[in-house]
Amino acid sequence: MLAYDPATNPLNNNEWSFPLAECFHIAAFAMAVGTISVIDLRILGLGLVNQKPSQLLKDTYLWTMAGLIITISAGMIIFTTGPLFYYYSDAFRLKMATLVVAVIYNYTIHKKIAQSDNTGPLGKIVAVVSLLLWVTIVFCGLFYAFT
Repeated sequence: MLAYDPATNPLNNNEWSFPLAECFHIAAFAMAVGTISVIDLRILGLGLVNQKPSQLLKDTYLWTMAGLIITISAGMIIFTTGPLFYYYSDAFRLKMATLVVAVIYNYTIHKKIAQSDNTGPLGKIVAVVSLLLWVTIVFCGLFYAFT
């Protein structure tokens, strides 16, 4: 029977490969969350008040999608460096569950609110939930990365 041995992973055997993968992962995540946050902050009335949320959504759509694709791809590569470490980490499992919820939320409820330019109470609730989901992902990543 073949067993996966993290010691044979190229990211574990090269001084620069793991940090480089982390840089792509973090930079792309910052891009994706940054573009989503711009829309959330606009819905909350805290920035770019001269632009409609629907226009911001159109303007940032490709950047958000590219950021999420790169982040998830780099994250899957990073996962291969120690799958058991990640599997047994409660923070990692919470991060993955929250990521799934956040992506689904972003492309359903959040998108519908932004497209409708809803900046009323419902829109504000949707924006706050969105921000909380993405902040939770960041903190979970920090919790298992430094424990």
